[in-house]
Amino acid sequence: MKPTTQTVVSLLTIVLLPLHVGGDVVRGFDKGGPGLVTVVVIMFVLACGALLLAERRAGHVIMFLGGVGALAMPLIHRNNGFTLAVATSDGGLLFIWTLMALGVTGGLAMILSTRGLWRLRTRQA
Repeated sequence: MKPTTQTVVSLLTIVLLPLHVGGDVVRGFDKGGPGLVTVVVIMFVLACGALLLAERRAGHVIMFLGGVGALAMPLIHRNNGFTLAVATSDGGLLFIWTLMALGVTGGLAMILSTRGLWRLRTRQA
């Protein structure tokens, strides 16, 4: 099976998400602990959508929802305590870069998932 652009973008989002969550824990935005299990479950579901269900409707929907979550990350941090002190702290550049990259991959995943769903719809007609 040849990986599609949509699959690659979703997998890139899975790589960026732990970097982002780690930055949240280090900066005190998240307490970590048992709540991180939720992140692992989300990453697992997104990986299943990208790798096991890539050409099915369920896979496109999972990747779309993952894209919505990734696109929301920069917006949530913009309105939730993001300050200049966070940006200038150790690792601040990586934290900001990860937020921006998550936003880009999230938006792209949403567009590609929508196109995939549209293609599935026209094939059935």
